[in-house]
Amino acid sequence: MRHDPIAAAAVIGTAEEAEVTGADIVAARLAAAGATHAFGIPGGEVLALIDALERAGIRFLLAKHENAAGFMAEGLWHMTGALPVLVATLGPGVANAVNAVANASQDRVPLLFITGCVDQALAESYTHQVFDHQAVLQPLVKASFRAAPGTEDLVVAKAITLARRGRPGPVHIDLPISVAEGSVPRRAPPPLPSLGPAVPADLAEACRLVARAGKPLVIAGLDLVKEDGSAALERFIARTGAPLLTTYKAKGLLPETDPRVIGGVGLSPKADAIVRPLVEAADLIVLAGYDPIEMRQGWRNPWPADKPVIDIVAEALPHGMHASTLLLEGDVDIALSRLADALPAERSAWPGGEPARVRARFREAFAPLPAWGPHAVFETLRAVAPAGTVATADSGAHRILLSQMWDCDGPLQLLQSTGLCTMGCALPLATGAALGSGRPVLCFVGDAGLEMVLGELATLRDLRLPVVIVALVDESLGLIALKQRQMGLGRVGVDFGSTDFAAVAQAMGGHGVTIADRKTLERETIAAFAREGFTLLACRIDAAQYEGAF
Repeated sequence: MRHDPIAAAAVIGTAEEAEVTGADIVAARLAAAGATHAFGIPGGEVLALIDALERAGIRFLLAKHENAAGFMAEGLWHMTGALPVLVATLGPGVANAVNAVANASQDRVPLLFITGCVDQALAESYTHQVFDHQAVLQPLVKASFRAAPGTEDLVVAKAITLARRGRPGPVHIDLPISVAEGSVPRRAPPPLPSLGPAVPADLAEACRLVARAGKPLVIAGLDLVKEDGSAALERFIARTGAPLLTTYKAKGLLPETDPRVIGGVGLSPKADAIVRPLVEAADLIVLAGYDPIEMRQGWRNPWPADKPVIDIVAEALPHGMHASTLLLEGDVDIALSRLADALPAERSAWPGGEPARVRARFREAFAPLPAWGPHAVFETLRAVAPAGTVATADSGAHRILLSQMWDCDGPLQLLQSTGLCTMGCALPLATGAALGSGRPVLCFVGDAGLEMVLGELATLRDLRLPVVIVALVDESLGLIALKQRQMGLGRVGVDFGSTDFAAVAQAMGGHGVTIADRKTLERETIAAFAREGFTLLACRIDAAQYEGAF
């Protein structure tokens, strides 16, 4: 059904003599705010809402698990900016979604999580599937509301505003059955509060620090991605001559073929060791939307306390991971643009040429290897994938190496969970991205992560989405096994049996093939991108090849 916010808003128009349900009010407000899809699993307590969503032009999509549904909503939001909506019924539906809500909090996703619940009076004596949703979710969301009769539109408007304001994040709405199904007069919705840009108050000191820096360094993170700050970042880099490091989430803010881009850092000890001398030599570090939530423990206090550091953040968040000289709170892209404007002209920096040498060492460290293995898989796929391909990566050893090898020529071309680093995210992220992007979508996942979400292959089948899934099959939790070896511990709880993923894909309505060499991978990938349905390429590798790779 085509989404039409104006038509949706008319559901709660001005004809006072007619009535609609509370669910209609909620659905119309979501549609007017830009929601195009909602994801979840129906239950009796949310049936009125799901019906209202469809009539408001918001397509409800059935997933096989609420956790996956949350990641589908995120994937769609990354591609289209549509308000992400997750719907769950009471009790187990809410509990199943907790991981996706926690991920939305740590990865800055403005997820609207709407749950059905029984009326308060009934809950006093009826306990089947009943627990306090708000108490469970409170540590994970920016706010939690319980709608009451007559407050439906107000609650949703507040939730949308909070979800998008400052650092985006999830907001929860508990919708009692009587509120969703009850009749209310039609009424025109009040406008959403303005979300004008938050401009840092005083940039004078920041301008002085930037103007006198001869070796500036920029580290960009996920808050700049959410503001689509590529243009502002490019202007600032050009004016200052600073090289760029990014977190994994911020890969592609500038094309990684750009010689000013060193690479992604944060989870690879090898990468971090290579860039450490650059961090030490810099006489000014500008943190552009950088949040250390994406970084491993090695990024605690990565520079001395007296290093000049400008920390530009969407919203101040005490974390204790590093010190800064100057904190600027507000829209990161506006701050970067104004700092760039304050400089007289583009200038050269780093007269000793250190960034170029570090970039060369970085590239050499993660160069493809000739033997078959994860390096060969990533190199082959990068060469074959069409221009503009959106890739997703699950958590595990493969993600760390992939994030070093996979070049992005634009933002949001490698989607992953970087704050929570949760397994099982890549396939549903790819599903949501394929719904909204109109671009080729490639999903990288380990065999353990894939087995967590095998049911979502049926979701791909039902939605007829041509996602190409690349499973790295090594029959182990490779990253955990690697950590066990490094700690001198026994190998326990990391090995599992073999699954015929090609057969599973065929049984679930897709195409599947097992692969163990470059030539076959290249041929099958080309065919997969031309296929209408989903394809699963099960690439058998040896987990030992990750040793020393990152």
